[in-house]
Amino acid sequence: MNLRNRVITGAGLAVVVGAVGFGTMTATAAPAPAQKKDDPKGLVTSTHLSIDAAAEAAQAALDAAEAEGQRVTVAVVDRNGNTVVTLRGDGAGPQSYESAHRKAFTAVSWNAPTSVLAGRLAQTPNLKDIPGTLFLGGGAPVQVKGAPIAGIGVAGAPSGDLDEKFAKAGVEALND
Repeated sequence: MNLRNRVITGAGLAVVVGAVGFGTMTATAAPAPAQKKDDPKGLVTSTHLSIDAAAEAAQAALDAAEAEGQRVTVAVVDRNGNTVVTLRGDGAGPQSYESAHRKAFTAVSWNAPTSVLAGRLAQTPNLKDIPGTLFLGGGAPVQVKGAPIAGIGVAGAPSGDLDEKFAKAGVEALND
């Protein structure tokens, strides 16, 4: 996997961690890296996908979809939900661009595939009201040591199961 480390500076500029409560569902983010006690500036190192790795993952997801005759859009977002790469396949519908990004954002936000999260809507229907999210199959988190570092979202296939299959192909390309 092509990852790079990045130093985030400033006191209190660590990844937001802990439990996120919303209705009856909670999700826990991975703990932030421990700060060294001898570091007077409070610098922390975090792991991110490089642009090359994000492009590789997006292309692998798009290739998997095209191999099955599906016209999709693939979005890769970083840990903060910012778009790193978006590939719109030939013939992908206009709705697929936004949907792919929102699925990727949702997967990285909760560190879970969006199909799993969609199943939680029966218990907590107001989850769908969180801005920027989309609780349909097609999003998969990219993890390092169990912590989310990115999300891959795919949209445009006739089912969320297919979209998610293609998103997972993108994740798997990073693990080869």
